[in-house]
Parts: sequence; structure tokens; C-alpha cells
Amino acid sequence: MFAPINSRVINNLGRNSLVTFTRSVAQITSIHAITSIKTEPSVKQHTVEEGNKRKMLLERPGLFGIKRGMITWFTEDGLNHAATVVEIDSCEVVGHKKKEETGYDSVIIGAIDKLKNVRNADLKKFTEAGVCPKQKHGEFRIRGTNEAGFIPVGTELRADYFAVGQMVDVAGITKGKGFAGVMKRHGFKGLKATHGVSKAHRSAGGMGGNQNPGRVLPGKKMAGRMGGRNNTAFNKEVLHVDGDAGVLILKGNIPGPNKSIVKIRDAVKLYGQSLNVLAKQ
Repeated sequence: MFAPINSRVINNLGRNSLVTFTRSVAQITSIHAITSIKTEPSVKQHTVEEGNKRKMLLERPGLFGIKRGMITWFTEDGLNHAATVVEIDSCEVVGHKKKEETGYDSVIIGAIDKLKNVRNADLKKFTEAGVCPKQKHGEFRIRGTNEAGFIPVGTELRADYFAVGQMVDVAGITKGKGFAGVMKRHGFKGLKATHGVSKAHRSAGGMGGNQNPGRVLPGKKMAGRMGGRNNTAFNKEVLHVDGDAGVLILKGNIPGPNKSIVKIRDAVKLYGQSLNVLAKQ
């Protein structure tokens, strides 16, 4: 708001007229003149509750299995596919986590009986659930909108938990390759075999020192430790299940070496939805 604060009158005798000059400056209203207004606090998008709403979640949990190796699987049409055999051993429900306590809903699954060297904290947890101590246990987040997803504690989940023909996601830790060069680790072409190249055929070459800003930028692909990282193989088809034998055969390869523990769940890209999308429907 602008308001006049000073004015002066000059009598111009030459023109016999009256001229008025007015100078104005910005007026700042006192903060005490404004009534205080209480606004609702904004929703923090990084909280556990809000972050869980954006995740792609499934209606039911998954299983833990043991990778046993790869085979050739023949179909009824005479076609053969590379397949992976996964063993499901003593997979049971250990507990639940509810949104009211942790901010998200999940089911804790344990697999592979462990008969010695069990910590007291874990032993108490398994005793309350009424199951044998497990070598591997972890949680699977679910939507929580359907109570059927909370499988009762102590229930054993067998290989026929999945159906033949459905798609699953398999998560595991990839094989450790040790220190590897850029050609093996990142697929670089390498340098020439002749024409002046000496003892540097598999190197990365120039790193950009002759350009602006004249230094190697962070994140540059270089030689280093390869493998040993979390990896998920999406949309693997289930070829065969045997609940009594605990055998699950999946089409294609999955991450990890033989005898490693993998995490198997329904394909989240096909069967998963976020809570935000469900709320809009």
C-alpha cells in the first residue's frame, strides 16, 4: 500500500500557477495488525506411511527358497527350456506387522529349520509363534486391505503355494566375481589390438581429461568389484510345482549361486497395486 507522507507547494511566479509535488514510499503494515491464522500442517511425503502408499504391493506374501541348479525342461509340445530348480524347505509364517504399529502391513516368513546356534531373541520369537527356529526369516509387505493376506501364524507354505503358469519375481544376491576390469564389468570395447597400443588392450582409454571441466566426473564406469549385489529377476514363469517334494521349477535363470537363498513372490508388475491407486478407484 502506498500513502502520501510529504507534500510541498511551490509558487511558480513565472507562470502564475500553483504546482503540487507529492512523494510516496511503501508503507509496511505492522505484524501486530494481522490476525494470526493457524494452518494445518503439511503431509510429509518421506514418512513411512506415505512412502508405503506409493509402493507396488501384493495381496499376499511370498516364500523363501533354495536355488539348487539349472536343468532342461521339456514341454508337452516337445520344446525345451532352460529352467531353475528351487527347493522350498519348511517355510512357515512367523509373525505379522500391522500399520498401526509400524506404518505398514507385512507378514514375516521363516524357512529352513535351524537346530543350533540360535540367539535368545530369535528363540523367543519362534517360540511365541509355535514354530521351529529358522535359518532365514524376513518380511513381505502386503496391501493389508484384505485380511486374507495375513496368513495365520504357524501356517506352512509349500511349493504349491504358486500355480503352474503364473509369473513370479525372484530376488537374490548375485555371484561375486571379485575385482573385474571395465570390459567384463561394464562391457567396454577396449583399445585396438595393434597400431601403437602396447600392454593396454583391455583398458578403458581416456577418461575425459582434455575436456571441460578437465577431470574425471563422479560415477564414471571403472574397474572394480563386480557382483555380490541384490538383484531381482522379474516375470519368471512357473513350469512345475510339487508340494510334497518341495520342488518349484521356474523358467530361465535366477540370480545367485547354487545353495543360495532366494526370495520368491508374485509378479509385482502384473499383480501389484499401490494404495494410492486403490484409493482413487
